[in-house]
Amino acid sequence: MATTDGYDWIEVESFIPSKLSGSHGKVHIRPVPGGPFPTHLRVECSKAMSRNYPVGTRFRIRAKLTDMQGTPFIYSSWQWKYEVLPQQR
Repeated sequence: MATTDGYDWIEVESFIPSKLSGSHGKVHIRPVPGGPFPTHLRVECSKAMSRNYPVGTRFRIRAKLTDMQGTPFIYSSWQWKYEVLPQQR
């Protein structure tokens, strides 16, 4: 459910991008497949999520779609708490 400030709780996951994607760094965060956002969107959030958990970990974050210089991405403050979701089997 979206709040009046435009932020909503969404699920994201950590992954390692292909070298062809041109992404920097080792582990990135993306929206989960089947969620409200396409998986190709970049997610700006706490680095602890990609540093402190295994690749493939899913999280629940408070975020919104925004853009900077015309490039859409999902934003969640690095200071906000996030929920680590149980592993799917």
